[in-house]
Amino acid sequence: FNSLLMKRKLFLYNFKNLRFAKGRRETYLCYVVKRRDSATSCSLDFGYLRNQMGCHVEVLFLRYISAWDLDPGRCYRITWFTSWSPCYDCAQHVANFLRAYPNLTLRIFTARLYFCEDRKAEPEGLRRLHKAGAQIAIMTFKDYFYCWNTFVENREKTFKGWEGLHENSVHLSRKLRRILLPLYEVDDLRDAFKTLGL
Repeated sequence: FNSLLMKRKLFLYNFKNLRFAKGRRETYLCYVVKRRDSATSCSLDFGYLRNQMGCHVEVLFLRYISAWDLDPGRCYRITWFTSWSPCYDCAQHVANFLRAYPNLTLRIFTARLYFCEDRKAEPEGLRRLHKAGAQIAIMTFKDYFYCWNTFVENREKTFKGWEGLHENSVHLSRKLRRILLPLYEVDDLRDAFKTLGL
């Protein structure tokens, strides 16, 4: 497990929210684990992982956290920042994990949405994950800024966004929302139509 910080180039290359991220086959996952004690929260661990031979990074994280022997009487909040959203199988694993540990909450901020050849599987996986209680969102400038300052060996350099960061983030957020839309109580139809571009 790598508790060291990520190299700047590595972070920028893997987390860039390009519409077509060719050649980026690896998934990186930056994580923060906090324990909630009533009004305060105490940070237990943070770091980053990447997928290993034949094992996706989400499953690696679940193995890692399962070995912790978390206190079932306490609440824990896990935050992930991932370069790709989970594949269908990983989404299933994570959903099952969340059901088994009702004292855990998981927030996932992802740079890009991953779709396999079978484009129906991944959206279904994301919906199941959402149903199991995971909050899923697309990374915005604010999230990149946080990651840069938390997980990256930034040598005091300030995070500078790339061209298209905001536009791509908005585009992906709309896409994600369309995937999860059936689960949202749409109280304002105008808003839904706007999201769908109607």
